[in-house]
Amino acid sequence: MCLVFVVPLDKIRFESLTDKSKLDGQPHLFIHIIPDKASTLTIIDSGVGMTKAGLVNNLGTVARSGTKEFMEAITAGADVSMIGQFGVGFYSTYLVADKVVLTTKHNDQAGGSFTVIRDTFGESLGRGTKMTLYLKENQLEYLEERRLKDLIKKHSGFISYPISLWLVG
Repeated sequence: MCLVFVVPLDKIRFESLTDKSKLDGQPHLFIHIIPDKASTLTIIDSGVGMTKAGLVNNLGTVARSGTKEFMEAITAGADVSMIGQFGVGFYSTYLVADKVVLTTKHNDQAGGSFTVIRDTFGESLGRGTKMTLYLKENQLEYLEERRLKDLIKKHSGFISYPISLWLVG
């Protein structure tokens, strides 16, 4: 899960090398993982964020995400663990979630979101992306501390940004 957030962090870090003001909205680079026993898993990064055009072009395009090939492979009997081979990205969240809410803030973004509504309810992102997964009833294992720690350890060995697991009492 965390690997999806590394590229936006690398991009903002690279942009800040020539323009320090790129980090003004959020000076720290991080990934936070927040399980909530009420069936949601939230992942927040302080990466570059996405513009409205980026959301429309990348989230809504099956051909670009590899989802079509992935779904064809699954239908043909492929193992779900092959997910990384298809670059499924955002669409892979629907393997474990019924609903996904994505909130993002890009330095050059004037406003709006993929669903064409402005987020006036949540906390303000200085910059970056927040993805909340409303997990399917049979996928609640992804809220368990041990399962999350194992996944983070397994998939984040070469990630140079701090990953924090926030355990809500």
